[in-house]
Amino acid sequence: MTPSVFVAVREEQGRLLLVRRCDSGGWELPGGRVDVGESAVGAAVREVAEEAGLRVRITGLVGLFTDPAHIVEAATGREIRQQFVVCFHGWAVWGRPHPDGHETADAAWFDPADVEALRLEPGARRWIHHALSGASDPHLE
Repeated sequence: MTPSVFVAVREEQGRLLLVRRCDSGGWELPGGRVDVGESAVGAAVREVAEEAGLRVRITGLVGLFTDPAHIVEAATGREIRQQFVVCFHGWAVWGRPHPDGHETADAAWFDPADVEALRLEPGARRWIHHALSGASDPHLE
């Protein structure tokens, strides 16, 4: 089990930030593993900066996603894990989206209505759905 964080970053026009992975070509929210000695919020801010080049402010909690049936296999095939995801709401503070060229091949703003047509990473569609739902309470599983 690997604790990970993802961030549903929005901006003043209401668009959502997504990154396209280098390994699979799928789109997802920016995020990744929480490092030892790091808080979940700190990891979320760091991951968005690394993967999309943006400085963000964490503004709330989308939810906690720990479905034991959601097993992820790394694109390299070297690792299989159950995800433990904390998904946050975030607000873009500074910067323009750009990929890091290592983990992300693209980073861009999307109108929420256009996200459904994208090829998304497993799990990402659920996190995005909950992030855009407008629910006042976080999703817990």
